[in-house]
Amino acid sequence: MDGLNQLLRRVPVWSVYLLGLLPVPGLFFLGLTGGLGVEPVKALEHEYGELALKLLVAVLAVTPLRRYAGLNLIRFRRALGVLSFIYVLCHLLVWLLLDVQIPSQILADILKRPYITIGMAAFVLLLPLAVTSNNASVRRLGPRWRILHRLTYPAIALGALHYVMLVKGFQIEPLAYLAVILTLLALRLPVIRRKATT
Repeated sequence: MDGLNQLLRRVPVWSVYLLGLLPVPGLFFLGLTGGLGVEPVKALEHEYGELALKLLVAVLAVTPLRRYAGLNLIRFRRALGVLSFIYVLCHLLVWLLLDVQIPSQILADILKRPYITIGMAAFVLLLPLAVTSNNASVRRLGPRWRILHRLTYPAIALGALHYVMLVKGFQIEPLAYLAVILTLLALRLPVIRRKATT
């Protein structure tokens, strides 16, 4: 693990941003050219949303991987968080601009459809985290920065619940995401942390 950590220290953070952003135009191009099936808008919305959730899971996994496996990915955590927000934003913009399109309908959906209400709540929680994901904010906020960024936990849980609620019928994949996220959140509880280190 030490050798892998040394190798990871040589990987520039900008390369994570570069690789992480590649699917944004790639998926949009597939949607334009018919590569996402008969309902490209819905498919694009789903793909961006699922990528956001995967990246959020990766953000949550950084600390347990370091604590329990010795794998240190901490220097990439902020990049993963920013990338996850970008995909959440893409997911939202596809829904707003390509799917619903009518402003009055957007507001009605947010108020009347619980899964959309929950998804919007998750987005609102992530917004201040994205705005303050820079060195200047870390210096300016000091210890309050860590407290603010604990909003990550309810935001990710709400994102997983949003996914579970929006699918039709019983599907394993959304439930699997929810189970993984709840497990990763549980590993942060003080009682479980103490048991794992004893």
